[in-house]
Amino acid sequence: MATRMKLKLKTVFVLYFMVSLLGLIYALMQLGQRCDCTEHDLPKDRTISRLRGELHRLQEEMRKSEATKQPQKQPVKPTQPTIFVITPTYARLVQKAELTRLSQTFLHVPQLHWIVVEDSPHKTPLVSDLLVKSGLTYTHLHMPTAKDRKLQEGDPSWLKPRGVEQRNEGLRWLREDRRAQQGGYNQQGVVYFADDDNTYSLQIFEEMRSTQRVSVWPVGLVGGMKYERPVVEGGKVIRFHTGWRPSRPFPMDMAGFAVSLKLVLANPEACFDGDAPMGFLESSFLQGLVTMDELEPKADNCSKVLVWHTRTEKPKMKREDALQAQGLGSDPAVEV
Repeated sequence: MATRMKLKLKTVFVLYFMVSLLGLIYALMQLGQRCDCTEHDLPKDRTISRLRGELHRLQEEMRKSEATKQPQKQPVKPTQPTIFVITPTYARLVQKAELTRLSQTFLHVPQLHWIVVEDSPHKTPLVSDLLVKSGLTYTHLHMPTAKDRKLQEGDPSWLKPRGVEQRNEGLRWLREDRRAQQGGYNQQGVVYFADDDNTYSLQIFEEMRSTQRVSVWPVGLVGGMKYERPVVEGGKVIRFHTGWRPSRPFPMDMAGFAVSLKLVLANPEACFDGDAPMGFLESSFLQGLVTMDELEPKADNCSKVLVWHTRTEKPKMKREDALQAQGLGSDPAVEV
């Protein structure tokens, strides 16, 4: 009986060992084999699908919300005061070159209206065509200078004031145009007299835009000096740095000041006096508008030069004249 029990236990142990061994061999055989994990991945796939559906639903709700939301009103940007630039010009070989350079400077100045006044009995095609192509807001006028006021060949440039009738014509048009427009007399604006041969920094236009009455600043290369300028102390103009007759009421160059449009409109008689003594043309206009104490210094208290009284050299045409005498001159149809 005891022997029989030992045999049974031995048999059970052998069988258990064989089964374990077979299981171990099977497990080893499965190592490195591709596992079919589809069943294990199913819950994860369901979660991802559910999240994608939720994201799509939220995106749709956001789109509907944006479509029904009222557009937010943008703050209205205040309109900048318009700068009215009055430029007298006359026919000469360098006229187109000067006006081209000036117009392309003005293209960089926002809210600018260019008033070009020709010293001519009529508008010329050269200036008309240039203005049309300039891309600027402009007004084209003409006013001839009286013969007895014109400089003759060989006269020095300082002998007689130039551009008087043209600047006054620009002022006349500006006053009439504002009067004809509703609210024109209340328009914020600045009037500046810009000769066509000067050089202007863009900064000078932003400096003058806030003019309340008359603003002033230095001018370079003028009056036989490196610069002329108002001298400022405590924010007020107390005198002028100039080399010629500093006792003049306003010893400044035409390029050195700007006037409020409202001040120009409120003083309809203010104009340039063609009979003023040499160097007094600017004073003849400003005397009835402002006192020295009321002048508004710009350009960092008149310490920076932002405009230059440059002049283009008169071209020498000796070779052209010689070729013209031989009938071989340049084609007059080519506009220079």
